[in-house]
Amino acid sequence: VLRDQDMTMADSAVCRHLDRRAADLLTGPAFMAWARTMTEVFADRDFLTLRLREWTLLRTIALGKPWAAEDLTSASDWFQRTATTMRLVVSPEALSLLAERGRTRRVRNAASRQLQRPDQPN
Repeated sequence: VLRDQDMTMADSAVCRHLDRRAADLLTGPAFMAWARTMTEVFADRDFLTLRLREWTLLRTIALGKPWAAEDLTSASDWFQRTATTMRLVVSPEALSLLAERGRTRRVRNAASRQLQRPDQPN
């Protein structure tokens, strides 16, 4: 697929697969090995490399590992929307940051709603 003459179509097709696979593996032990392999496969594709980097950041947050505020605030609109709607991302710190400094009103509102959910940890 990546050899397709239409790079936009190729990236789009691979990105759909990447998104599905990353979501399935996100908090499991196989994610990092898979991500390393994918990095080698599309090292020359900026969009796909960025998307994989953002999935890795989502994993970091979902697992409760340290992350930098700048990584969240400078991330793509896709990342911020995904972080505020995925049930796996329950970090009050990440959601608070996005509620205050998210790129769009949609992201800020979604993060605020997530923080108000009764099952949200404090």
